[in-house]
Amino acid sequence: MNEEITFILDTTKEAMDGAMLHLEKAFVKIRAGKASPAMLSTVMVEYYGSQTPLSQVSNINTPDARTISVQPWEKSMLQEIETAIMNSNLGFNPMNNGDMVIINVPPLTEERRRDLVKQAKAEAEDAKVSIRTARQEANKELKKLDISEDLLSNAEVDVQELTDDYGKKVDSVFAVKETEIMKV
Repeated sequence: MNEEITFILDTTKEAMDGAMLHLEKAFVKIRAGKASPAMLSTVMVEYYGSQTPLSQVSNINTPDARTISVQPWEKSMLQEIETAIMNSNLGFNPMNNGDMVIINVPPLTEERRRDLVKQAKAEAEDAKVSIRTARQEANKELKKLDISEDLLSNAEVDVQELTDDYGKKVDSVFAVKETEIMKV
């Protein structure tokens, strides 16, 4: 196989890996009933005049499946952290006990679980769209090359196989997430 084709296939694979990585990050943010420090990954806190990720100003733990504890490195940050969590639209009601912020993660209702599955499905669809876009780009680049019809045809088949494999990976990751969300 010629070097140009190999380069295009490698670039396409990288783009598809990027779509999978994005999907996994999106799935971390979709909570499945069990408390996880990743649930607070999007929370930003005002720290000495700049917006800073919560994880950089505190220690975040899950003492049990329904509780998240946030231990700030500076006690003066307690109120700021509590406010940031409330303003983050995650649906949490933090409590400040003077040492740390404690968040009780409420159990999910059946309706909320279905909504989260829909959200996960939309993220999975976005990943598939990104993968198909990578396939289109690869096929466009292949057609620009000065190669024989046979080589072009074989390369397009390779790109399609890559696309199919990544599509199956997305479906598999989604199925695991759906099971996790629906499990009571």
